[in-house]
Amino acid sequence: MAGLRAKQKADRNRRILEAATRLFRDVGYDAARIEDIAQIAEISVGTFYNYYENKGDILVAAVSMEVEEVLEAGKAIVENPPSTVIEALKALINQYYDHSLFYLSKEMWRTAMAMSIQQPESPFSKRYTELDGRLCDQVSMLIGKLQLRGAIMPGIDTVAVGQMIFNNLNTMFTEFVRDETMPLETLKEEVARQNRPIATLMGPPKLS
Repeated sequence: MAGLRAKQKADRNRRILEAATRLFRDVGYDAARIEDIAQIAEISVGTFYNYYENKGDILVAAVSMEVEEVLEAGKAIVENPPSTVIEALKALINQYYDHSLFYLSKEMWRTAMAMSIQQPESPFSKRYTELDGRLCDQVSMLIGKLQLRGAIMPGIDTVAVGQMIFNNLNTMFTEFVRDETMPLETLKEEVARQNRPIATLMGPPKLS
């Protein structure tokens, strides 16, 4: 019985999240009302408040859902990456980017980023920072895996390189969500171009 209740609660939470993210996309985060989210999710407003205190809580839950799914998908790439550094980076980063607008729109990402900066000590901001840290760690793990395979020179600080690559892909993603007209393919191509010389420099020396 307890298992059934837990499943029902999880299903209801998923309905609330899907209803909210759909409404945020349709009318914008600021214009979306909790009453409308509850109506779309087919629950009462009182039930909504059993799960979330406000729209900000919904937004951080949507960001968390997005990133958790991205991290899970990234595990397979880290465990068995393509043989070259540039292709391995492209596979992982493109997987991040391809999923980035699944639940959140560009406007929602801008709101989330602004909230994390404006309220640095809030639970939202701390969760946002933690998720960024886990993505950064995953990039470093990929670099480490490639080094173990011999695709990257020994002695390279894989953690530092992973942080550098993540910081750049994160900065470029921020530019992408700021520009409503930029297509996703442009973002992916530009980041791949920027990573190419780094990948070349890290590669093992060619035998003459």
